Amino acid sequence: MKRRAFLAAGAGVAGGALLPIPFAVAAAASGKKGVMLMNRIGPSSSTLYVSDADGANERVLLENAAFEYHAGFSADGASVFFTSERTGDGNSCLYRARADGSDVRPLVADSAMNDWAVPSPDGTKVAFVSTSGDHRTHIWLLDLTTRKRTNLTGTAALAGDPASPDGHFRPSWSPDSQWIAFSSDRNTTWRGHGNGTGWEHTQELSVYVVRPNGTGFRQVATRDGYCLGSPKWSPDGSRIVFYEITVEGTWGAHRPEAIGTVESQIVSVDVATGARVEHTSGPGLKVAPQYVGGTEIGYLVKGGPDEGLAYVSGTRPSVKRALRSPVWSPDGTSVIYEKPDYTTRALDAPLYSWDQDWDYRFCDVFPALSKDGRLAITDKQVGTSSIVTMRVDGSDQKVVFDSATSGLDPAMVAKGLAGAFRPAWSHDGKWIAFGVGGWFQTRATSGAVLVRVPSDGSSHQVLTDGTVNAGFPSYAQDGKRIVYRVWGKEMGLRILDLGTGATTVLTTESDNLPDWSWDGKLILFTRRTSPTNFDVCTIRPDGSGLKVLTSSGANDAHAVWNHDGRILYSSGMYGFREEAALYDDTFQPYGQIFSMKADGSDKKMLTDSQWEDSMPLFLTQDVLSG
Repeated sequence: MKRRAFLAAGAGVAGGALLPIPFAVAAAASGKKGVMLMNRIGPSSSTLYVSDADGANERVLLENAAFEYHAGFSADGASVFFTSERTGDGNSCLYRARADGSDVRPLVADSAMNDWAVPSPDGTKVAFVSTSGDHRTHIWLLDLTTRKRTNLTGTAALAGDPASPDGHFRPSWSPDSQWIAFSSDRNTTWRGHGNGTGWEHTQELSVYVVRPNGTGFRQVATRDGYCLGSPKWSPDGSRIVFYEITVEGTWGAHRPEAIGTVESQIVSVDVATGARVEHTSGPGLKVAPQYVGGTEIGYLVKGGPDEGLAYVSGTRPSVKRALRSPVWSPDGTSVIYEKPDYTTRALDAPLYSWDQDWDYRFCDVFPALSKDGRLAITDKQVGTSSIVTMRVDGSDQKVVFDSATSGLDPAMVAKGLAGAFRPAWSHDGKWIAFGVGGWFQTRATSGAVLVRVPSDGSSHQVLTDGTVNAGFPSYAQDGKRIVYRVWGKEMGLRILDLGTGATTVLTTESDNLPDWSWDGKLILFTRRTSPTNFDVCTIRPDGSGLKVLTSSGANDAHAVWNHDGRILYSSGMYGFREEAALYDDTFQPYGQIFSMKADGSDKKMLTDSQWEDSMPLFLTQDVLSG
């Protein structure tokens, strides 16, 4: 993207822009300190269905359906167990109902992420996944008589390396209720996609078993360089079936551009001997296997032209249908599954609040607040990726820079891979700076320049020459300088003097997303500290005093200064919340929002969802009422 492409657009670039979608931040509830705006990548709703095994007689499962997924049957087929976010968007809790969808009752409902409730065949216990306790995903047990909960995999005896992902997923009971199988990435290493070169992590899973009393723990299936997921027992308890995909393939399995090209197979092992049988071959992303009868195995083809239910033997008819997480009934005659909806949430939609002092609300990306209470965002969710400003009450909305007039490829803008990103206010509220060009995985091959506009969007000024991808600016307190990052043949952070046009090299590492503190003393940013890890850092504007504030082994990034001087950021420090290959349309499905002091101490977790949460902005009551 060259400078002349912007000059051709001329002044008054916002004049012909489409009006933004109305966005007003509602007042916080009485007694709250205010609202935290945030972005979430994940389904906006999900509905459970049940049908005959051949796909006929499909119907909504629950009488009072809400946001539900990951359902299964009791051994007698009389009940269903499922995950629901009916207590609040993002708060996954466990419920049970009759098989006809009536009599919905809570099983585990608290602020942790609780998922995959699986009843034991003898009907006495439920195994489930929960982040309760140490925020990592463990296998828990619920005694249905006493209601006592036990953390089965979180004991000292079963503890994995705390520096590794160390998650536990998808429990499955043996037919005699004496064993639980599950997948786990314990004692693996954090790996970036693109064979270690990419930002987002891949996942390596193996299959383990343990008795309900915590004894007998052992690994029953593993393969170097592969991910083995969603184990299920054979009816006679002699074998465990699972899907097997390369570790690298777990990235493409949840990316829309690759989902139809990734290949996996359905494999089973003899529990006693470990002997393998590969039940499928050839192309197709095959997941969610289950024995349907003594020898038949059903599974889900995820994505591609054959998406839907399929069977290993081919004697049962396949069902081409967009669905997720199928589970067949004990007699094999019916199947339960969900259909997630990815319609974008409404702006300011209520989300579950993990902090009782604040209301959480949904927002588009990169929200920023001026000192006089005006909000700026990139409207990526509507496919335009332009810069929009407004008062927080929704009045006086303006498109101050319209990406449609910038000379960018409209198809790339619609995909969110190009546009005007990360607005930054000058401290006097008179200017907004941002980057315009190609972003994310296109940044190595796409140009981008810094642009600034007056707050009314009446004109624009291109600040860099487009020879490198320049973006993600932040103003100094005095309004005379901007810090930004470059990517390409040059790397690192730069400081632009707006008066002289001179540029100073601040860093030369793989640094990104700088944010200048309001007192002008520190610049916050993300640095790639190893081939597979990113950390949050600070540095003084003169280049001295570098401090690395995080060291989780997972990605810590997207850091911004909060109004109270704390740092807000996203982190995967507690690992994945689900098998990575089973997500859809996400980049970093394990990201949660954290805060910490400016020196890196007092880290606090602000969200605990199953989805990708990021980009927080706190609006205090005085801002909302002003």
